[in-house]
Parts: sequence; structure tokens; C-alpha cells
Amino acid sequence: MSLGTSDTVFGITDDPQPGLEGHVFPNPVDTKSYMVMLCYKNGSLTREDIRNRYADGCWDRFNQYLPLAKPLNGGKMGFYYKEHEILPPLPVYACSWFHRYILDNFTGDTLEVVSVREVEEDFDPARAVVEGQFMSMRGHAERFGMPSPPKRLIATGGASVNRPILYIAACVFGCEVYTVQRSDSASLGAALRAAHGWLCSKKGTFVPFSCLYEKKSENTSLKCKLEAIPDITLVSKYGLMVKKRLEIENLLVEKLGSI
Repeated sequence: MSLGTSDTVFGITDDPQPGLEGHVFPNPVDTKSYMVMLCYKNGSLTREDIRNRYADGCWDRFNQYLPLAKPLNGGKMGFYYKEHEILPPLPVYACSWFHRYILDNFTGDTLEVVSVREVEEDFDPARAVVEGQFMSMRGHAERFGMPSPPKRLIATGGASVNRPILYIAACVFGCEVYTVQRSDSASLGAALRAAHGWLCSKKGTFVPFSCLYEKKSENTSLKCKLEAIPDITLVSKYGLMVKKRLEIENLLVEKLGSI
């Protein structure tokens, strides 16, 4: 999960479910699986805009606001788009770049008595923007066949240094979140692909990618650091909110039209 100017979710699946809003590639290092990539245009710049508007441009203050609203945000759900979004395909109008909803009667146990209403009044935007982005990632990742919960998340990008944000990601996805020990993950990936290609050429056949790091990853650039452990009691509750969020996304696309 790359948390940068734009956000990207990149994962492995044995059961791909292709769709128009994302990408599915053959896995070059595991011939039995596939790679899924989902891209969001509204990433860190949108989070930074909320920080500037409500936290005086200070990440420390932004992070202080996050725990003030409890997980699930009392059924409050926000959609924040500074730029035309890719996933879901939504335009931005000068009059409004946000959409706010409240799930009435939402307790996290069932959706049977839940009703959805759009509201104009503001509510805690710090938790709303972070939870909303991660719930969208989880929902669309599941739709593309990525396992839920995943074995783990590895966070990269500028926002990966923000542990309160990573904790919310852990709770939404239901797995531990790690960071890599170096920030230039794209360069590292290119070097690893080159090394794997060289090894396959030397052996004269395809060899598992794990041969590069098996039993020695703790002493290489592949070493990861545990940053966040999820509250497991929240995983299924977020799952219900994810379902409602995707329903609202579909309604917004129907109402506002694709890009």
C-alpha cells in the first residue's frame, strides 16, 4: 500500500476477479498467481488539505484529532475528492468536493435496520477521510479477488511514517501493517527483479523468487518493521461499513457521472 500523492494498493491473489476500475497482471515471480493494482488519485494531497483546513497545517494536531472520534466514527462516512477520482470514477465540481453520510442505527453488528442519509453539516473530517480511503481500498481489493483479511500490509510512501494512520489501516483491513526499512521501494523492486532475472538465466530455468531472500531477509533491504496491530473486534464491523460505502459509491457514480 503506497500512501503518496496518489494512493496505490498492490496485492497478490490466486483468484483474480478483473474489473474496469483496476488492473490485473500475471505475476512474473510466481507463475501460479496474479498481481492486482488499484490506483486512487486523491491520496496524500487530499489528506493534507483536510489537515490544513482543520488542524492548522500540523500533522501532530491532525493525529490528536484521530482518536477523539471513535473507530467507525459513529456511522459517519465521508467522501473527499480534491481531484477527479479514478476509483470510483467521480468528477469534482467547484461547488462541492465532499459528500457526507450518516448510517443511522449502525452498531456494527448488522445492516438490517440501518438507513443512510446525506448531510450538509460537518463532522470530524480527520477520521472520516482516513477511514473512508482505507474502506474504499479494502472494498475494491476484495472485489478484485485479493484475500480478506490479507496476511499483512506493507506501507510505503510519505504517509507511511504516520503511525496513527497506519493503525486505522490495520483495523480496517484486519491485519498487521509493516513498513520497509528503506523509502525508495520502486528502485529496490527494480533491483530485485533484475537479480531474479539474472538468477533464472544462470540456472537456465525459472526459479522461485524466494531464492533471493529465503532465510536471510532479516539481513537485507527486504526487512520490514511492524508498525500497527489491528483491533480484531473491529474487522467485521468495518466490513459492514465497507459494504455500505460501495453502495453509496455506486449511487454517486450514477448521480454525478463518470469522468
